[in-house]
Amino acid sequence: MNCATYLDLHHRVSLEIEAEIDAALVRLGPVSGGSAARNAVGKLLRHQKLRHPLSVLPLLVHAAETGDLGPAVPLSAVHVLWWTSACYLDDLADGHGTTTSSSLGQNEGLMASFISGTVLPIQIIRSLPVPAAVRVHLTAEIATGCVVGAEGQLCDIDANVDGATRNSVIAAYRGKSGGPFSMITAMAAILSGASDERVELWREFGYVFGILWQIFNDQEDILSGRNEDLLNGTVTYLLTCALDDAPTVQSREDVLERHAAARHSERARSELTELLLAPGVLRQYRTDLDTFRDEAHRLLGILGGDEQYLPVLRHLVDHAAQMLLQPHLVPAATS
Repeated sequence: MNCATYLDLHHRVSLEIEAEIDAALVRLGPVSGGSAARNAVGKLLRHQKLRHPLSVLPLLVHAAETGDLGPAVPLSAVHVLWWTSACYLDDLADGHGTTTSSSLGQNEGLMASFISGTVLPIQIIRSLPVPAAVRVHLTAEIATGCVVGAEGQLCDIDANVDGATRNSVIAAYRGKSGGPFSMITAMAAILSGASDERVELWREFGYVFGILWQIFNDQEDILSGRNEDLLNGTVTYLLTCALDDAPTVQSREDVLERHAAARHSERARSELTELLLAPGVLRQYRTDLDTFRDEAHRLLGILGGDEQYLPVLRHLVDHAAQMLLQPHLVPAATS
């Protein structure tokens, strides 16, 4: 299967991933004794659509090891189900009323999220035609990934902006985004029969890719105008670059004051965005982003593998490592 980009690959395998998810939902019926759980998860999947088809990542890891995509399709389904649950819970934690719809209530969404993020992934792993020891190993990866991801998310929620540094934010990113990606890359390597050493290298690649993707997501949040990070008071990597770039204690205090006010003031959000997009801030941001991109490519260089699929992985890294933000003045808000 020749494909130039990860989007090309997803276009070719998306129906197979959907079929795997549908099969998992069908299996819920005999387990639950009814259709309520299946229907709720179906609503959640329709409500919480993932914006980027990164479900191809386990396919690419497995194919890099074996030249074969097919056996990892169930892991792509695990990826979709896990991230659907995580994104719903993240929206709920943000508390901006984005978690309900005419068809999915909050309580129903919570129950569906629990099933989607834990029960269904484990059931999918149990259904794989692999030795029992491999299923045990894969199930343990799910448990570890959930804990690491939750730890990172909790660190993000509890982050103290006054003491935040670029290193402390990267530690949180490595957990909340890197943890789940390292989980799925390690699972794909395990399923491929890779050695323990290669599994750990793929795991580290997942961690680094997760950091890149979180930074990509942070940039998209600004460019889209959603500004959820500013509304939530999230301590982002870009914010710590701005704090580091502040030449005086007073200018650092200006950044902190606008960060605190941005939760409730459109004007403060506009002013803070202008500070975040200052040339010096973005210069440091780009330098660090390039460092993480280079590390991901270094790991791929060590790993090697099937040359039909490694270029797609390299493209995915470069896509995640794009510098999307540009210096510009943001017009002040009127209120």
